[in-house]
Amino acid sequence: MTDSATANGDDRDPEIELFVKAGIDGESIGNCPFSQRLFMILWLKGVVFNVTTVDLKRKPADLHNLAPGTHPPFLTFNGDVKTDVNKIEEFLEETLTPEKYPKLAAKHRESNTAGIDIFSKFSAYIKNTKQQNNAALERGLTKALKKLDDYLNTPLPEEIDANTCGEDKGSRRKFLDGDELTLADCNLLPKLHVVKIVAKKYRNYDIPADMTGLWRYLKNAYARDEFTNTCAADSEIELAYADVAKRLSRS
Repeated sequence: MTDSATANGDDRDPEIELFVKAGIDGESIGNCPFSQRLFMILWLKGVVFNVTTVDLKRKPADLHNLAPGTHPPFLTFNGDVKTDVNKIEEFLEETLTPEKYPKLAAKHRESNTAGIDIFSKFSAYIKNTKQQNNAALERGLTKALKKLDDYLNTPLPEEIDANTCGEDKGSRRKFLDGDELTLADCNLLPKLHVVKIVAKKYRNYDIPADMTGLWRYLKNAYARDEFTNTCAADSEIELAYADVAKRLSRS
């Protein structure tokens, strides 16, 4: 069965197995935003697939042979191994197409880049060990989050068109690109969740309550199984950053 046959009218689902990073116990889902991104995409596509967690400390020989030198996530699609996350996303969108599978690409280009610098600002903030640098790095993270909040509170063109009265100028959409989850959300939400959990645990940082667009976005995400059921446990995420998030020192 060819990929094109799968996408164009063959009723059988392709055979897909997604390999994701295992947690501390070697079995549950580990902390890996890239694994969660692909897990969400496959779930949203509504395709039948299997998930295998890979314990990086005891990577089985058959997996080593399947994708030598590769860490999860990767997947097999009708026996073909695919390892690059961005290319996998592209491939799934091109192969699992309507009418059978929903299109997940965002309609608005800006949705794909919203929040793009949050994770790098968070990484700098959480890895910093010098007390004197903490406030500036925290401001940098807050500024990046505020930019995302502004995007989520700014109506998309179709919201403006729908709101003929023009009185309520704020957006009420659930996600980055509208009321449905898209590839843009699959990329951003897993990282945003890590930021929320880790910054609170190791720096006692909360996403500011006045970022109403951002909190609306998170609340809507946590209401969706495609997001919550693909998340690592909070304790897994905290443990993953235990060595990364150093204590702040004055020296």
